[in-house]
Amino acid sequence: MVLFVTGLCRRHCFYCPLSDKRAGKDLAYANERPVKSIRDILEEAKSMDALGTGITGGDPSLRFRRVLTYLRRLKQEFGPDHHVHMYCCGELSRSQLLRLKREGLDEIRFHTWSAEPVKLALEVGLNAGVEIPAIPGDYQRIVSLLTELEKIKCNFFNLNELEFSDTNLAQLRARGFELRSSTSMAVKGSEEEAIRVLRWSAKNTKLNIHYCPSALKDSVQLRNRLKRKAKNVARAHEAITPDGLLVKGVILNLPVEKLISVRSRLMRKHEIPADLIVIDRRRKRIEMHWRVAENLAKIERDLTFALVEAYPTYDGLETTLIPL
Repeated sequence: MVLFVTGLCRRHCFYCPLSDKRAGKDLAYANERPVKSIRDILEEAKSMDALGTGITGGDPSLRFRRVLTYLRRLKQEFGPDHHVHMYCCGELSRSQLLRLKREGLDEIRFHTWSAEPVKLALEVGLNAGVEIPAIPGDYQRIVSLLTELEKIKCNFFNLNELEFSDTNLAQLRARGFELRSSTSMAVKGSEEEAIRVLRWSAKNTKLNIHYCPSALKDSVQLRNRLKRKAKNVARAHEAITPDGLLVKGVILNLPVEKLISVRSRLMRKHEIPADLIVIDRRRKRIEMHWRVAENLAKIERDLTFALVEAYPTYDGLETTLIPL
């Protein structure tokens, strides 16, 4: 589970991909679910059978007490085996790091160009490392950082492929960065820079280094999260695709006051089981199994049917609509 603690951050990294919806706003989300109470976090974790949680932001350290509360409740609810790692932009004090250690934080990942915050975290017994993007042209700077991290026996070092987003597009273009291809949001040259760093490190350090290509985020990480979530939240009228999305039929443009009567009529007339045709009160529409929608579209000419494909997430983002 991705636990977004706050959108606040004192840094202004030109490559920050955070959306306008979250950047600079003191809001919390568990995956796509807005967090109004601890219950929202626990329900979201249960809905996807989360084996662990990544605490992120913004900079979670700016809401340190909030982090401690969330961490404590996650460990209480799911036990010590529920792996929790935290991303951090700021420098935490020794006492803060000790609090995180006592509450059971399994791993801390610093977004930093200095070995000092990592050194302090290691001294209090935390599993600590660094995570930064592989920025083309930063090879020497990264190598210098790795040299310092090697001296303090840093636990790990993560390099992420740099990506374009809606919010960093202008900044990246202004610096001359380009898309790797027409089918990718990755920055041209980022992967090559990362591989160059990996090769140098293999020869010159004993550091545990990982490279995460942008494709991995969607094809593996997000896909697996959606599949876990879909298995738990899909209702009888929703079919699960191999990618973990939900497919169903809907009736479009139906007035709210007619939802109940139209559903009742269709159930009686066509002998449709109640769990295969339901009213979605949030979207104010009738939903049904996709096979039911395809059959009804042929005979109920006064109604407008479509198939939709949606994420199994709290916000139910719809990615496809096919009129029938």
